[in-house]
Amino acid sequence: MAGVRSLLVLLVFQSSCLGFRSPLSVFKRFKETTRSFSNECLGTTRPVIPIDSSDFTLDIRMPGITPKQSDTYFCMSMRLPTDEEAFVIDFKPRASMDTVHHMLLFGCNMPSSTGSYWFCDEGTCTDKANILYAWARNAPPTRLPKGVGFRVGGETGSKYFVLQVHYGDISAFRDNHKDCSGVSLHLTHLPQPLIAGMYLMMSVDTVIPAGEKVVNSDISCHYKKYPMHVFAYRVHTHRLGKVVSGYRVRNGQWTLIGRQSPQLPQAFYPVEHPVDVSFGDILAARCVFTGEGRTEATRIGGTSSDEMCNLYIMYYMEAKHAVSFMTCTQNVAPDVFRGIPPEANIPIPVKSDMVMMHGHHKGKIETENKDKMSLLQQPKRAEEEVLEQDKLVLQASYQQEKRTWDSQTDFHVEEALDWPGVYLLPGQVSGVALDPKNNLVIFHRGDHVWDGNSFDSEFVYQQRGLGPIEEDTILVIDPNNAAILQSSGKNLFYLPHGLSVDKDGNYWVTDVALHQVFKLDPNSKEGPLLILGRSMQPGSDQNHFCQPTDVAVDPDTGTIFVSDGYCNSRIVQFSPNGNFITQWGEVSSGSNPKPGQFRVPHSLALVPHLGQLCVADRENGRIQCFKTDTKEFVREIKHASFGRNVFAISYIPGLLFAVNGKPYFGDQEPVQGFVMNFSSGEIIDIFKPVRKQFDMPHDIAASEDGTVYVGDAHTNTVWKFTSTEKMEHRSVKKAGIEVQEVKESEAVVESKMENKPTSSELQKIQEKQKLIKEPDSGVPVVLITTLLVIPVVVLLAIAVFIRWKKSRAFGADSEHKLEASSGRVLGKLRGKGSGGLNLGNFFASRKGYSRKGFDRLSTEGSDQEKDEDDGSESEEEYSAPLPAPTPSSS
Repeated sequence: MAGVRSLLVLLVFQSSCLGFRSPLSVFKRFKETTRSFSNECLGTTRPVIPIDSSDFTLDIRMPGITPKQSDTYFCMSMRLPTDEEAFVIDFKPRASMDTVHHMLLFGCNMPSSTGSYWFCDEGTCTDKANILYAWARNAPPTRLPKGVGFRVGGETGSKYFVLQVHYGDISAFRDNHKDCSGVSLHLTHLPQPLIAGMYLMMSVDTVIPAGEKVVNSDISCHYKKYPMHVFAYRVHTHRLGKVVSGYRVRNGQWTLIGRQSPQLPQAFYPVEHPVDVSFGDILAARCVFTGEGRTEATRIGGTSSDEMCNLYIMYYMEAKHAVSFMTCTQNVAPDVFRGIPPEANIPIPVKSDMVMMHGHHKGKIETENKDKMSLLQQPKRAEEEVLEQDKLVLQASYQQEKRTWDSQTDFHVEEALDWPGVYLLPGQVSGVALDPKNNLVIFHRGDHVWDGNSFDSEFVYQQRGLGPIEEDTILVIDPNNAAILQSSGKNLFYLPHGLSVDKDGNYWVTDVALHQVFKLDPNSKEGPLLILGRSMQPGSDQNHFCQPTDVAVDPDTGTIFVSDGYCNSRIVQFSPNGNFITQWGEVSSGSNPKPGQFRVPHSLALVPHLGQLCVADRENGRIQCFKTDTKEFVREIKHASFGRNVFAISYIPGLLFAVNGKPYFGDQEPVQGFVMNFSSGEIIDIFKPVRKQFDMPHDIAASEDGTVYVGDAHTNTVWKFTSTEKMEHRSVKKAGIEVQEVKESEAVVESKMENKPTSSELQKIQEKQKLIKEPDSGVPVVLITTLLVIPVVVLLAIAVFIRWKKSRAFGADSEHKLEASSGRVLGKLRGKGSGGLNLGNFFASRKGYSRKGFDRLSTEGSDQEKDEDDGSESEEEYSAPLPAPTPSSS
């Protein structure tokens, strides 16, 4: 047994047993050849498939083998098909837990064998082997965050990939079929600014006594490298493992990296919040086992009867300091575990009725973390990317929402699924706005992130040495096809935050690192038109800001309002030329903040015709509105469905839009968007995206036609939502009947709110609200119906007139012809089996008509699969601590 354990360690940490040998001294330049595969391995004969001029895929598969003994480890290698530097940006597993227990992918410069495959007890690599990827239990595909890649090739990167496949129970091979399991890689030659790496925490000496109910296996190491940023993790044990938890310990404070049941699909899960690890920190992990059911002690080893305690931490570092692989196999700080959070000792339950037995591991199970796994999946066709189970869940959920939407006649927004803007993936999206041409403007952070190292305790920016963001941070996007129309803002900003556009098209932006507000002319390269605040100098007087968050400019007077911000709790007013006028607000304390108190005033929305300014009081989970002239408090809008945070708001005549934040541990309210009747404050609609999910929706912008854009600082994504009524009008035009578009006044828009949404979720929200009776007014459906009926009436009138003329010319028998003619006209408008007019069926019979406003759905609800796009996880902001309890990161 000791020999097996030693062998396992050697497999993972192989280092220079035979000395380094350059592959160029053994092999000539790689030339792609057709590999010899079994006929049962269809589709794997082309290991290299070009994607475009810079990207290609590499298919690494077992060459059709049949294991003859349980717990067999087979290895095979493939040389990188280029001598140039490349970056792995995506992994796609090609395996099933029915046959494969787990797979590991290593990078190295020389494999232990040059054969088509070999027993891994001969070794994996002759030099140091870096783990690039690990898979088990039908884990879904993994996609790295934008700008992050594993460096291979070139002068410093690995030249070879070595795939290790562990065949646990070989009962699935009773038919002697050949296995071609493996992994497909997406590589690019485009340089990646951040280099990914793997930190493996692994116990090598744990013993689990037979019958022992709870056994803890602890691992800890001091971190002594340049800062690394953790973005994903994966846990691994065998059957006895109940929960695996990993933490960063800094100054006695424990920060969770990841906690998961090893009996769930062993994917790389994104971290809940970004975790940076710096020199001097301690990395600590605990595996909780049970020895119940065993008749003898269980030790760490490579067979099904042994156990493992592994925590894989996927991170990225700046390229110049990047280390590709690090390990921790000891417990150098055992005393620190006296302070480990209690959650680390609590097993995560797995529903037994969803478990199937496959060899020595359990099979498919119901995972409550499917949404988190999907954040790391590649955004391509669903049938190529996700399990059938995931597709069915997505389809059922979408169809249920569609039925609910179709039953409503009032204002509602839904994601525009044909809008490609979700694939833009800039840096952290901090601000969105609309310019006078109704183009979308995005403010993003490029390769900069806001994390725990960004500011000191005095709110002074600590990463000035990185320099300003070297790419354009302001993008102007076509609202229809998401094409980038214009870009600017290069080398100006360090940590962008708020964005607004005034009536003249000028950009107003804030930078929380610079503690400044800027007015920019989008068509000028002469620099800012106006700068408020002092660069890199936080303060609270008339000339300084401290992490200002947003700007609003009155379209009538040009008065400037600034929400200031994370470390000040005030609204500051300036004249159009930047002279200080006044300020109001104070920091809130306790659970019942008073009017005019703030805890991170995060977003502003002007209501010009009422002379009001509304503020998203983020950490107090409410919206406060004030008079712009007297600063008098007008009202508070707060709903239980907001949860504890309101991140951003936007106003159009009659409607107020908002997005909330991630729920705190134990809270129930989800991350979502809200539409409110501004007059009453009542929620009349909620919305969420279908593609990807809200994670940290940081800003929202709405246009008067009902289009809504939401920018997410965590997923680096912008979604477009469109009002269903707008899309219905467009569908009518497709049917060949012109309908005049009427710009509705605020009174008409508000009258649309009379008919409340019928979804059960919205009804629950409305039951919690204090309903305010709205004035009676006309229903827009009547107007629409009238407009639709007019052409029919005109058509009938023309027909009657023509027949009347003919009857005068040809005699009395024309009455019969007129009746037949009129019958044919009406017949086209009648529904099946109906004696009356059915415009819905008439439109539905016309090619291209869609009730939802986009052609990919049928008129009666599609059963086809929808494209599921799963975005990459990126860093969210870190909010510097306030005097009150620290708010969540933003």
